[in-house]
Amino acid sequence: MTELKRTLGLRDLVLIVIGTVIGSGIFIVPASTLGQTGGDVKAALLVWLVAGVLSLLGALTYGEMGAANPDAGGLYVYLRDAFGELPAFLYGWTALLVIASGSTATLAVAFSNYLGQLVPISAAMGRVVAVLMIIAVMLINVRGTRESSNVQNWSTGLKAAALVGLSVLLLVAGGGSRGHAMAPAIASPATHLSFSMFATAMIGVLWAYEGWQYATFAAGETRDPQRTFPRGIIVGTACIIVIYVLANLGYVAALDPVRASQSQRIAADAVGAVLGPIAGKLIAAVILVSMFSAANGLTLTAPRLYYSMSRDGVFFRKLAQVHPRFGTPALAVVVSSLWAICLAATGTFEQLFTYVVFVGWIFYALGGLAIFVYRRRQPDAVRPFRVPGYPITPLLFVAAALAVVVNTVVTQPRRAALGLIVTVVGVPVFYWWRARRGRTARVGMPVAAPRDV
Repeated sequence: MTELKRTLGLRDLVLIVIGTVIGSGIFIVPASTLGQTGGDVKAALLVWLVAGVLSLLGALTYGEMGAANPDAGGLYVYLRDAFGELPAFLYGWTALLVIASGSTATLAVAFSNYLGQLVPISAAMGRVVAVLMIIAVMLINVRGTRESSNVQNWSTGLKAAALVGLSVLLLVAGGGSRGHAMAPAIASPATHLSFSMFATAMIGVLWAYEGWQYATFAAGETRDPQRTFPRGIIVGTACIIVIYVLANLGYVAALDPVRASQSQRIAADAVGAVLGPIAGKLIAAVILVSMFSAANGLTLTAPRLYYSMSRDGVFFRKLAQVHPRFGTPALAVVVSSLWAICLAATGTFEQLFTYVVFVGWIFYALGGLAIFVYRRRQPDAVRPFRVPGYPITPLLFVAAALAVVVNTVVTQPRRAALGLIVTVVGVPVFYWWRARRGRTARVGMPVAAPRDV
């Protein structure tokens, strides 16, 4: 068996998007956003709204390409078809080496840290817990796409309901008063939000929204993908905007803007202001579910990228095999999970992850530009979904993605340089794999050729 079965519906895709995006960021980032906007609650909310809309523009753009070309691998496929094999491979290379695997490792280590707030565990046991969490997610995803999607559905539903419920509770019972949600800037009457302050805050919030694009990897397993895929990624992203804005309103209602902007653990502090000493354990439990759901979403989607690379003959050929019983790219799931375990167990991912993760936004921008290539090469092709507002919609998303990259290059040039070096190391690896594919073809072994748009 070499093809994946289409088992995912609209609800599955929506919850994959929500579950993969919402990790731990919404429990921490709102405080820094308030601080960066001078404590102006209206401005902070505007940042979350604008960043959410820009992410939605990306979802709309990718929705058109996914509906027209619903193949496993998603963004990798768009890059390959539009710009060639090398950029697509480099995206897959950095995703496996650091971005996706590092995200999973980060979530696993954070999971063990928050578990320590509920059950005392040693540092050594914390690493064991992190490894066991990745193994559990790996086994779930090896067993079947439908099974892993079911886990994703209930875990994401649980954390979304808990986050919305807590936000409503904070709004209703918050000691900071609901009026603070519309409070003016607190720094001084003369404080005006500059463009640089807004842009700096925007960068951090865009990171919190990052992750919706992982749903594109599962397009090859979506039922009626021409209709379902664009609706799923768009509805999921829109739901995240609502959840994030509601959470921000709740935090400010429970605390006053000053305390909220200075908090190191804004979610825990806000819940603590309303519920008292039980808050720490309550919010820790919500975050545990949130991180487990995000890790499961990553493991459900990212291996489809490596599966697609393998089908193109630029990665280990066995990773393109579909398990005859479970119907999943089981070996791709296992290999990526084992690498995430190595990163989590050794702690080597931490600096590498911060160096390389910004590179992902270069590829997200290229993914947005790919729609222009698709439109130019096939102007008369049937497109079940067309991005509204074309070409402005994709251009705005590309501009937002490039803003993240430029901000990192300007403010953290050393980190940017090291991240680019890690990515460029993949160039000789790509040519080695391509030469290996040529040798394989010459001895008569079948190798799938990449398709043009």
